[in-house]
Amino acid sequence: MPEAPMAVPGTAAGAGAGVSSWEEAHRQVLDLIERVTRCAGEIQRQVLVEILAQNAPAEYLRRIGVPGAAPGADDAFRRLAPLTTYEDILPDVIRIANGDSSPILSGKPIREFLTSSGTSGGERKLMPTIEEEMDRRSMLYSLLMPVMSQAMPGLDKGKAMYLYFVKAESRTPGGLPARPVLTSFYRSRHFLERPHDPYTVHTSPDEAILCVDAYQSMYAQLLCGLVHRADVLRVGAVFASGFLRAIHFLEKHWERLCRDIRTGELDAEITDRAVRAAVGRVLRPDPAQADAIEDACKRSSWKGVIRRVWPNTKYIDVIVTGAMAQYIPTLDYYGGGLPLACTMYASSECYFGLNLNPICSPADVAYTLIPTMCYFEFLPVQSGSSAAAGEPDQRDLVNLVDVKLGKEYELVVTTYSGLYRYRVGDVLRVAGFKNAAPMFNFLRRKNVALSIDADKTDEAELHAAVSSAVQHLEPFGASLVEYTSYADASTIPGHYVLFWELRAGGGSTTPVPAFVFEDCCLAVEESLNSVYRQCRAADRSVGPLEIRVVSEGTFDKLMDLALSRGASINQYKAPRCVRPGQVVELLDGRVEGRYFSPKCPKWSPGSAQWTGGHGKTLSTS
Repeated sequence: MPEAPMAVPGTAAGAGAGVSSWEEAHRQVLDLIERVTRCAGEIQRQVLVEILAQNAPAEYLRRIGVPGAAPGADDAFRRLAPLTTYEDILPDVIRIANGDSSPILSGKPIREFLTSSGTSGGERKLMPTIEEEMDRRSMLYSLLMPVMSQAMPGLDKGKAMYLYFVKAESRTPGGLPARPVLTSFYRSRHFLERPHDPYTVHTSPDEAILCVDAYQSMYAQLLCGLVHRADVLRVGAVFASGFLRAIHFLEKHWERLCRDIRTGELDAEITDRAVRAAVGRVLRPDPAQADAIEDACKRSSWKGVIRRVWPNTKYIDVIVTGAMAQYIPTLDYYGGGLPLACTMYASSECYFGLNLNPICSPADVAYTLIPTMCYFEFLPVQSGSSAAAGEPDQRDLVNLVDVKLGKEYELVVTTYSGLYRYRVGDVLRVAGFKNAAPMFNFLRRKNVALSIDADKTDEAELHAAVSSAVQHLEPFGASLVEYTSYADASTIPGHYVLFWELRAGGGSTTPVPAFVFEDCCLAVEESLNSVYRQCRAADRSVGPLEIRVVSEGTFDKLMDLALSRGASINQYKAPRCVRPGQVVELLDGRVEGRYFSPKCPKWSPGSAQWTGGHGKTLSTS
């Protein structure tokens, strides 16, 4: 059977251990990684057998003709189980969400749904999960510090200023919790009842992490991080975008934070009683500390500010792969060249693996998939004859240990919680191998054109939003000739930019007023999915959408540039999304007007929706 989670630092078995015991526990973890990667093929076979046996009562397996607990069930699964997407399982998800407790997808009870973005319409998905899955996720967390300590010794001698936040959660009509995966973890006993571990001492009190008011949570966590600034050895958040929001918050509020430290009194705007009590346990009058922080923050340039404010920091721990790579220059600016550690690869569907070389260049980040987490398969991005003839099927799939170096694949998983040959939507490239287990570069999410934070907007959704918004131009005789977009990460928070080339029609000479373009900005935002609107209106992790009107003939120039680079004039079409570089420079050089959305789009927790596309929507409003 697959190796069970072992006693490691941060679990009950590790509590109270001495220095040599912690070192021994770390060595055991590293040995575990060696064993499971060396035997990856055999463990994967065992994982599939175990998943099918556990879920043998599931209606889904009977439906596709797989006898979950019978001998040879794994062979039948490989032969019969189809590739699935969220749209395929949505009817089953709706039944569970509405209160059907029969074994539909899983042989064990579904305890909650983990909300995820990224469907064809960008709305949240509901990922079913079982109680035991939290043990598996906690096990993967327990591997991180033993690996990091190899690369960066001495992390048990100080604290981590990690900024963690909970997000909106709800309940399905059947009463099951529906919340983001990290919110689920932070509210679990695995996090709240964790024993002392000298390698994972955080500056943020749990009460501040669990505070649902984003402003109060951020203020309290940063204040505690400043109080403990001399002890901080590493800083970070889950995503690069979230960490940069914290630095921007510090830019706006450092004077107020310094005042609190100088006087030992927490700002009156922090009204959450649990947060006030938790901060009160560490906050004392410290004028010298306040003076030092003030000196670090009041300079005209904030280049290298993290090193000035937290002088003993060794690295910044954030995800900088995929869409987050756009934030690397800004992190380097504020961090003064501090290493960027990108440690873990996970999703709402399942936790996958970790980076065994965490202090590497962001361009070289490669994740080793841990074979005990789920059953992994891979769909070649260009898979040959069967895919060329139509939609790919299970015959195109490649096992974990059979992928080829340098090839690109879409990740497909079968999980203990009841996802079967589920297409995650991540595109990976094989970068190497740890023993028999492949290491992957994360390349991108399929079909995602724009992303700043948790938002994901595809081309079809963007086009529908733009088509709706341009109707505001009709009374002025103007029409849209062409457009493109990009995610501008140079601002904090980042924001969407649309480049519009317009044509005046019908002999009209009336210019379009600025407020009309602002209305267009808001109309686009109102048409985008609920994840985007939550990021804008509640989380404030995405800034106001911007329209930049460019001069006539700009998109002809854009085509000329593409042709000069070897594009075919017969096949050329204007890109709907572009990346920073020469193309954006060309567009920016021909901008005649800039307009921003005047307010946030509508969003409220009570209007939470989850959808599977094709008009199928489950709502709790």
